[in-house]
Amino acid sequence: MGCLMSTSEELIARSNRLGADPRNTNYAGGNTSAKGSDVDPVTGQPVDLLWVKGSGGDLGTLTPAGLAVLRLDRLRALVDVYPGIEREDEMVAAFDYCLHGRGGAAPSIDTAMHGLVDAAHVDHLHPDAGIAFATALDGEALTKECFGDRVVWVPWRRPGFQLGLDIAAVKAANPRAIGVILGGHGITAWGATSEECEANSLEIIRAAQAFIDERGRTEPFGPVVEAYTALPEAERRERAASLAPVIRGLASTDRPQVGHFTDSDAVLDFVSRAEHPRLAALGTSCPDHFLRTKVRPLVLDLPPTAPLDETVARLKELHAAYRDAYRAYYDRFATPDSPPMRGADPAIVLVPGVGMFSFGANKQTARVAGEFYVNAINVMRGAEAISSYAPIDESEKFRIEYWELEEAKLRRMPKPKPLATRVALVTGAGSGIGRAIALRLAAEGACVVIADRDASSAAAVAAEIGGADVAVPCTVDVTDEAAVRAAIDATALAFGGVDLVVNNAGLSISKPLLDTTEADWDLQHDVMARGSFLVAREAARAMVAQGMGGDIVYISSKNSVFAGPNNVAYGAAKADQAHQVRLLAAELGEHGIRVNGVNPDGVVRGSGIFAGGWGAKRAAVYGVPEEELGAYYAKRTLLKREVLPEHVANAVFVLTAGELSHTTGLHVPVDAGVAAAFLR
Repeated sequence: MGCLMSTSEELIARSNRLGADPRNTNYAGGNTSAKGSDVDPVTGQPVDLLWVKGSGGDLGTLTPAGLAVLRLDRLRALVDVYPGIEREDEMVAAFDYCLHGRGGAAPSIDTAMHGLVDAAHVDHLHPDAGIAFATALDGEALTKECFGDRVVWVPWRRPGFQLGLDIAAVKAANPRAIGVILGGHGITAWGATSEECEANSLEIIRAAQAFIDERGRTEPFGPVVEAYTALPEAERRERAASLAPVIRGLASTDRPQVGHFTDSDAVLDFVSRAEHPRLAALGTSCPDHFLRTKVRPLVLDLPPTAPLDETVARLKELHAAYRDAYRAYYDRFATPDSPPMRGADPAIVLVPGVGMFSFGANKQTARVAGEFYVNAINVMRGAEAISSYAPIDESEKFRIEYWELEEAKLRRMPKPKPLATRVALVTGAGSGIGRAIALRLAAEGACVVIADRDASSAAAVAAEIGGADVAVPCTVDVTDEAAVRAAIDATALAFGGVDLVVNNAGLSISKPLLDTTEADWDLQHDVMARGSFLVAREAARAMVAQGMGGDIVYISSKNSVFAGPNNVAYGAAKADQAHQVRLLAAELGEHGIRVNGVNPDGVVRGSGIFAGGWGAKRAAVYGVPEEELGAYYAKRTLLKREVLPEHVANAVFVLTAGELSHTTGLHVPVDAGVAAAFLR
């Protein structure tokens, strides 16, 4: 017989089930709670408690550490000292004095809703179907028609203590009710048991969706505009890849952003319809939505077949107009106490026939912003199907967007890592030095594309780093012009553009001059000289379009300046790379693109080149056993230290982390000191 779950365990299980289904709520949206008792560790007596999802958590992944635990008697006693709606923000700080025990999450603004409602279990959710009712022009009448007296309409009020009092009063006055529709916001449901509460939440969501499906108009967004129909997939992705760096650069005018692209059916259908400009201009409504998507998106008003240069020019015009409009929005509603404007760039850009670009401080934030706008599209579809979409007033949106409580939450965010918002592509990253570089860049906050000829190796390194929000694999042969262009396109589609490229792909064949064949020479020059050129060219093309500067780093070699024996093809190819650094630094500086090199030597352990036979050949040249080659290289250096892949990765980080912002055309030796390779 299994053990009975505790109150908090029941709450976690219910929260995870509800949060796992996007029909119920969006990522990190909504909150759940349960009331029960536990033993006070000081008095040894039972004490009534509230367990509630804390600020910033996600229902689908909620754990016990994400719960705030409060003394119910102290929380409810706050009613007697509540200073009124003009000062209700002060109540959030008061929640801290109601906490029980040690640790736990910070209480959210919705804590009052859960504590004051007289029910053992409460769910507050943001389902698309529920918000469709909440944002419908005649939402109150539709709620009555759909639910009768089982669900009650609550007019819009900003989340806070007063909203908790309002909902508590509604429940007390409507004993048959299982929940409420919160105007402009979402739903709240309750129950005597966890099972009953969950069932009531699902009943409201499913009934709302059924009403929309049965009663709604079939084409709520109007007829299809032929000029805005979606391009075929291959053309669509090609167009998106061309536009992504341009749009990312515009969206990063105030601060660098990471991008996300989606061409889901919901997005493509919305932007192909006649009503999408009107609806997009109305903006989103649910507080969770516009906090992430901004008050409204930027919408391109050209067909996807328009010439690319015309589209880019129009995007720049629309972006300038968007920034002016956002500044005007801020100026209309800001008070002397408002936080400063955080930035006037769009978080969502809609491109008819192509898809949606969304932006944030990291990939997850950018992706979730896009997901939230899809939620908003679903909300608009539902509201327009049964009525007219009527979101909350702009003044109310501003009060939430520039709420001091939201500003305080932003101030609590950890300091960004040095490479946060930067998008890196590393070639030859499936092993050795490239792998070490990719791991270091990701650890320092970059989004990384693991480019390698070996698909399985690239996938393994990407998986080692983490999920697709931080690293993605890309199969590419750097000698193939089309494959290189596709790799840069893939980077743009994955993260919005590219800021940092490491030319690391390489190989070596160690032979005396008379034994070196044309094929040996061509192969090494194709991979390292031609390959680096192709990658640098396509990366620079994207960086220039982006207008955000960038870094190109060549992993060259001590052999680019040191004349070693039996090494003519490899050394010449490395010398080619080394001079590319100087040439490109001179050419790309006007675009803010810095080009630098790293000259390693003797990287034996973990090196794909050495493992592929190069090590045995070099060991034979120097007359030492292959297993002692690393130690041999170390002994001949000034520092007597062996060079590892991680040391090369350290140099790449130093060159790109911002401290050397005025350095370009530099070659950094990472060879433990080889006097014959000193640069001069």
